[in-house]
Amino acid sequence: MLQVTPATVASWIDQGHLKGHRTPTGRRRVESGDLVEFLTAHGMSVPTELAAAGERLAVVVVEDDPGYLQALMRTAEREMPDLDLIESATGVDGLLEIGRVQPDLVVLDYALPDLNAVQVVERLVDTSKGLTAPVIIVTGGMPAKAENDLRRLGVRAIVNKADGMGVVIEAMRRALQARKVA
Repeated sequence: MLQVTPATVASWIDQGHLKGHRTPTGRRRVESGDLVEFLTAHGMSVPTELAAAGERLAVVVVEDDPGYLQALMRTAEREMPDLDLIESATGVDGLLEIGRVQPDLVVLDYALPDLNAVQVVERLVDTSKGLTAPVIIVTGGMPAKAENDLRRLGVRAIVNKADGMGVVIEAMRRALQARKVA
């Protein structure tokens, strides 16, 4: 896209010419908005897929059940095609994606293999993280104490998987709409 080698792009990032970050594995990543800003500032054309990306809302979905995750992703893509959906299967991976993407919404399973939803949300509400996105908990069941803890941490929507995919999609729509209004 930039008509230069990846090493040149890495050098631009390292020198601060192009805003980017390093992943935990040492790779460099550039957010689409930062790339659009760079292209515009240097008189380069902005590809249409990048221009449209800035208008799309980002949703991070953290779910460890591959079948449910696939069904949720497919349904969300069909019902809300204007979303960028990013998936993670563990709490730690979800936290990394949330930090990277700064999503407009987080859809979080309660029981994950490494952390539960309370532990994830506690890390998200740390004021130094700067997350302002609403969190929806999607669960097959959880202890009452966990529900109380999540409510205390600011989670407004807790949806039971047994209520069906339509209820989850509607909760996502309401959360995104409330975010737009605010």
